[in-house]
Amino acid sequence: MAFGRAIRELRKEKGLSQEAFADLAGIDRSYMGHIERGEKNVTLTKIYQIADALGMSLPVIFERTESHQT
Repeated sequence: MAFGRAIRELRKEKGLSQEAFADLAGIDRSYMGHIERGEKNVTLTKIYQIADALGMSLPVIFERTESHQT
């Protein structure tokens, strides 16, 4: 769930709608919603697609994820 919360926050910081972001990442919009809500386990391939769409490296994304751990 922390990963999904971090992705949603980063997407919003970029000013992207969920639909636009999903399209940019090459991921179905509804699947992206599941990821952001922590309802799906994310494959490494999808994580790379998300990182590319955000224009961020994995370490930066994982740092943000750590800050969302509860």
